[in-house]
Amino acid sequence: MGRGKIEIRKIENTTNRQVTYSKRRNGIFKKAQELTVLCDAKVSLIMFSGTGKLHEYISPNISTKTFFDLYQKTLGIDLWSTHYEKMQEHYRKLKEINNKLRREIKQRLGEDLEDLNIKELQALEAKMASALDAVRYHVIKTQTDTCKKKVKNLEERHANLVLDLEAKIEDGIVENEGYYESANGASNLYALRLHQNHHPSLLHHHAGRFGPHHHLRLA
Repeated sequence: MGRGKIEIRKIENTTNRQVTYSKRRNGIFKKAQELTVLCDAKVSLIMFSGTGKLHEYISPNISTKTFFDLYQKTLGIDLWSTHYEKMQEHYRKLKEINNKLRREIKQRLGEDLEDLNIKELQALEAKMASALDAVRYHVIKTQTDTCKKKVKNLEERHANLVLDLEAKIEDGIVENEGYYESANGASNLYALRLHQNHHPSLLHHHAGRFGPHHHLRLA
């Protein structure tokens, strides 16, 4: 009883498809090797699986480049010229961009301005003004963030001191009420200093609350 005819169509099951590919790939490579040995043929096989994995076979004593050179010579075509032309075009574009950037840098430094017309000079001035605004914004933002961090650290230290003092009072470690009022007054002075850093015009208003004989020493 002969083998049944297999219908040639895509195998839907992924595992079965991969197994079939591996078996038939090995069979094709074996046939290519036999052709190389028996017939002294130059054989090259390039295969990509469904997952994109490359498999290739080439006859011994011949490189892939040599094989493609032979292919081009036989058919009278050039596979590399088109690729080379694309590389040359890409190189020309990169070189043009590089020269343009170098020229702009020199112009921003005050060089090579002789060939610019009035519109180009105005455009250059606008670019420099925009770049200056960006630098100023970055500096101001950095300084503001630094000040915010310092203020936050001072606020956290002050809050920790107040909590520590209140805990000592509750534990009976600090029994002198006057000491507590003094410490509380120091906390008020700290708050005044912190507020004064943001509103210097309020100095005389707060100083008046402590009487003419009190002097505020601002940090």
